[in-house]
Amino acid sequence: MPHRSLPQAQTPESVAQRLLRTSVAHSFDPATDIDWEAPLEEGAWFCVPERLSLYGTPLWEKMDQRQRIELSRHEFASLAGVGSWLELCLIQMLARYLTSRNLKDPRTHYALKEMGDETRHVTMFGMLHRKLDCPEYGPPAYLRRVFTAGSLAFQDLTTFALTLVTEELLDRFQREIARDERVQPLIRRICRIHVIEEARHVSFARTELRHAMAHASPPRRAFHRHLTALAASLDVPCLLDPALYRAVGLDPDEARRQARSNPHFKETMLWSGEKLIAFLAETGMIGRAQYPWWRRAGLMR
Repeated sequence: MPHRSLPQAQTPESVAQRLLRTSVAHSFDPATDIDWEAPLEEGAWFCVPERLSLYGTPLWEKMDQRQRIELSRHEFASLAGVGSWLELCLIQMLARYLTSRNLKDPRTHYALKEMGDETRHVTMFGMLHRKLDCPEYGPPAYLRRVFTAGSLAFQDLTTFALTLVTEELLDRFQREIARDERVQPLIRRICRIHVIEEARHVSFARTELRHAMAHASPPRRAFHRHLTALAASLDVPCLLDPALYRAVGLDPDEARRQARSNPHFKETMLWSGEKLIAFLAETGMIGRAQYPWWRRAGLMR
């Protein structure tokens, strides 16, 4: 599908200026805006149970309520841990993007503001890990090596497309969590903060991606379509660290097998990627040649 340029009134500069103004009124400090001393509620979930990877599987039916809630605690910890690593990667990608930017440009100023937001988010999720008393879940070693080797090729197109892959997927989970009164108040508060601030990041990334696509040559667009799809196919399946299953007393190989074949979880992943996939297709960042990679990521049928 051909890309569409921004309307004249919505230039990248005007969007950046609006986001800078919004940031002044709607930014949070995890050290002061979250009550870390409040006790966790007994019997409350840490994720929406229907979105858990094992929901509806034979293993789920064998688990008692305590073990199911424990699974939700570790799955949220894994999403937060891997998500924090991805946000650290985003900080690196934004820093590289800024090395060729004009320091007077409001787009530069907003990218710097976003880097500060992401730094606070990583701090917030680190404090949450300590509160949850979970292992420090994160991506596998091979993914860390691949990012280090491959990120030099990302440039603006893949940088902002992958920003959306991370932020729009987690945004759907967190918006639902923030509204669900079955979930721990602490988790709901953290998700509300993250959703408010990440909405600005999504707006900035969408604007920058549209602008970059409008000015990229066909060969450059084709290269970054492949690079983004390949990166997503590696990143997204790693959001849940298999070690979490062992932590809740399950056989990790069997749990991972059932999670991968679980129709409920497959639908959850498709649901999480609906808006993302529609936008990337609209802007020309997904073509038929990339469908197998997006299917491997679990975001397309």
